[in-house]
Amino acid sequence: MATPEEMLKTMISNMPEKTGKSLEEWHIALKATGFKKHGELMKVLKGDHGVSHGFANTIAQLYLKPELMAPKTSSEDSLDDELLKGKEDMMPVFKKAKAMFEAIDGDVEFSYKKTYISLRTPKKQFALLQPSTKTRVDIGLNLKGMEPEGKVEAAGSWNSMVSHRVKATSLDDLEGIQKWLQKAYDANS
Repeated sequence: MATPEEMLKTMISNMPEKTGKSLEEWHIALKATGFKKHGELMKVLKGDHGVSHGFANTIAQLYLKPELMAPKTSSEDSLDDELLKGKEDMMPVFKKAKAMFEAIDGDVEFSYKKTYISLRTPKKQFALLQPSTKTRVDIGLNLKGMEPEGKVEAAGSWNSMVSHRVKATSLDDLEGIQKWLQKAYDANS
């Protein structure tokens, strides 16, 4: 599966064919408008030039925030380290849980947030992985309509984005949950 950076590069390389201009040419055209707001730029691109929403959004975002084009300097490992800062003892549990998501049959996107990883199918979020405390990693699953069972319990008020939760304090707590991860993926594909 392509990373967000790879998808952006592909979109930029397809831009001349799909929109009639390169990113640089669009930025010159936008500069001439004098507009500084995303909505104004979108209106020009879509209304005046017939650019599709996806390309217009990308062009406008990169015009307003050129730093988004800068290559990312942090690797996934350093992002994991950042999430686990102060919770390093949970690294083995976190890494095993992450590997279980990587083993899912399907394209899983790992979207790093400030305190957790959002796990997405090509359509929507199906799970999250969060090193919650110094002694626990939480796995949230979007399994609306399914009864919790065993280690997989109702999420309750923990996080409104998911319906089920696994509280993992040791590697043993991850035993037998691979099928639940796959069910969540399949239910949201």
